[in-house]
Amino acid sequence: MSDVIDRFLQYVKLDTQSDEQTGTSPSTAKQHDLAKLLYEQLRAMGIERVVYDKEHCYVYASLPANRQAAGGEAASGTGKKLGFIAHMDTAMEVTGANVKPRIVAYDGGDIVLNKEKNIVFSQQEFPELMQYKGKELIVTDGTTLLGADDKAGVAEIMAMAAFFMEHKEVPHGELRIAFTPDEEIGCGTDHFDLEVFDADCAYTVDGGALGELEYENFNAASAEVEISGRSVHPGDAKDKMINASLVAMEFHALLPERETPAHTEGYEGFFHLTGMSGEIERASLSYLIRDHDREHFEQRKEQMQKAAETINLRYGQELVRMKIEDSYYNMCEKIKPHMELIDYAREAMQELGIQPKTVPIRGGTDGARLSYMGLPCPNLCTGGRNCHSRFEYACVQDMELIVKLLVGIARRF
Repeated sequence: MSDVIDRFLQYVKLDTQSDEQTGTSPSTAKQHDLAKLLYEQLRAMGIERVVYDKEHCYVYASLPANRQAAGGEAASGTGKKLGFIAHMDTAMEVTGANVKPRIVAYDGGDIVLNKEKNIVFSQQEFPELMQYKGKELIVTDGTTLLGADDKAGVAEIMAMAAFFMEHKEVPHGELRIAFTPDEEIGCGTDHFDLEVFDADCAYTVDGGALGELEYENFNAASAEVEISGRSVHPGDAKDKMINASLVAMEFHALLPERETPAHTEGYEGFFHLTGMSGEIERASLSYLIRDHDREHFEQRKEQMQKAAETINLRYGQELVRMKIEDSYYNMCEKIKPHMELIDYAREAMQELGIQPKTVPIRGGTDGARLSYMGLPCPNLCTGGRNCHSRFEYACVQDMELIVKLLVGIARRF
């Protein structure tokens, strides 16, 4: 088994799920388990400058340039300090505890993840599986997510670092590594130390299928909707009761029915209802608002406000109160002045026989926020698929090729 797969299988067994409810940083203490392990492994490689932020759970490492030592043509490069970044936490939607990864040789058809619980990974429901016929896939037992998002990226960066430490004859410029907590809850860069990281540009390794290269992401906001009602005995409720739960349903019905994640793709934005609770006197709705186009993004927020105003006018009182907060913005405008980063990645892919696929991210990465903090940071593939799902998987051969891709990009700096 290759180094990257050994590492990945070790990392996914650690539960590092983040939690947006705690209000702490990191949001869960268990993320330190992986941070400590990575810190120790980086030190064991012989990397001299490794920093572990024990308070906020970040790990940084630096590999000095070796081009001058290599000499000749190898001495040339961009002169820029290049970083690679991945996040250690996993998503909240499906548990990340007690992950049982296994490798299957995929020859087509369905994959039975759990015979006892009748959990089947269906080729009909996930037709892209057929792309992997003849390859090896890492899957779970169907009761947890796998954690390829983003422990595949973590393992690939670690394997790249190990390669350079073992092959000092391979030339590269100044390299930087960082592993972050809480990306899945939008807090991955809250305490990111740009001075400690000390890079001119970087790539997040947090994408999906082999070949994906991303420098556009959603503009993102969250909306919390609070609805007040009035409780009256149902036997005497006519023209008196206001059922907050029903008002919440009225509010949601004012939003476009098919502009949801399940009905959109590519550059199409959406309103995503992520949580709801309700009684007669109080109800609440939580939404994610997403759109790649900044103007359309602002229009979506206005639609939410107009829905609230419509309900309040309908009832003649302020039943609906809403708070909208922006989360991050499309990094495209920050990457366009640095398109050489995309060119380098495409060149490295093509050298390895990988077909580059420039696609918009239907989500966000640490790279989006870092780009707005002055660190241009497009996103690279990891070989993982179906993230945030019990049907998450990763391809062994693709992960091994992505390590070579990271090496190929690093050699250009």
